[in-house]
Amino acid sequence: MALDRLDAMRAFCRIVELGSFTRAAEALATAKTTLSGQIQALESQLGVKLLHRTTRRVTATTDGAAYYERARTLLEDMDELEASVSLTRTVARGKVRVDMPSPVGRFLLIPALPTFVSQYPDIQLDLGCSERVVDLVQEGIDCAIRGGVVTDPDLVCRPIGQMRFVLCAAPGYLNDQPAVNSPEDLAQLRFLAFVFPASGRQNPVRLSRGDDSVLIEQTPAMRFNSGGAYIAAAQAGLGFVAVPLCEAQPLLHSGELVQLLPDWSLASMPMSLVYPYARRQSARVRAFTEWASETMANDPLWRA
Repeated sequence: MALDRLDAMRAFCRIVELGSFTRAAEALATAKTTLSGQIQALESQLGVKLLHRTTRRVTATTDGAAYYERARTLLEDMDELEASVSLTRTVARGKVRVDMPSPVGRFLLIPALPTFVSQYPDIQLDLGCSERVVDLVQEGIDCAIRGGVVTDPDLVCRPIGQMRFVLCAAPGYLNDQPAVNSPEDLAQLRFLAFVFPASGRQNPVRLSRGDDSVLIEQTPAMRFNSGGAYIAAAQAGLGFVAVPLCEAQPLLHSGELVQLLPDWSLASMPMSLVYPYARRQSARVRAFTEWASETMANDPLWRA
């Protein structure tokens, strides 16, 4: 198989995954015209139309979808073969695209990345950190860390830890409010809610102590879909919030925030590592997933 055919197959797979010639060209660091020529040559050689092109999106035809599945597997096998016969075959190499919630990236994995880089210097990471739930196949993501219950049947899901939460507010705000000694006293304060960007669903806040459980059901004074903006609102004295403990901890230590009802605990969010069923993990992806899982399992703030 000629090298130009492999290049065309890689280009085709990235176009299908990203739904755009422009985005695929950026991801592959090549010209859009080069990709167009590769796809035209590939379609001509195969004698079938692989892509539907509209002004808004590029999608695979029926033949193109079938070709994509086989081509993706073949390319992954080629990468594995090259790694197995390389002089440095004990070292995983290549690009890994990963997505994760912002708190996981900022407060756990990114600070620990020097260890990963020293162990796998030939792996190039493309990291996405946000509250958005990405489509792994459409966006060409190799693996992701997800919070909450994963229901997508097309994803392999492996639980790896828990995101713990804490109820807190700014001391200046609390100084002007009645004392909070029980969950019922929270009704006297302004409640700030977090909503998930993709669904618009509000994150439920449930307190528990022994056999007692209380769901905070008061109407929020404000709602936020950005974790950074949410905790900034608490710092500004706009009300009380339920935020990841990893994010609040340095602010609690500095006195910028104060924990409310410390003898009550908030429900944790399960964290899982996911990747597409149809995509066999390469050595480089396995290297990252194993490192990320171990890093979370070894941190008392995150371990299950």
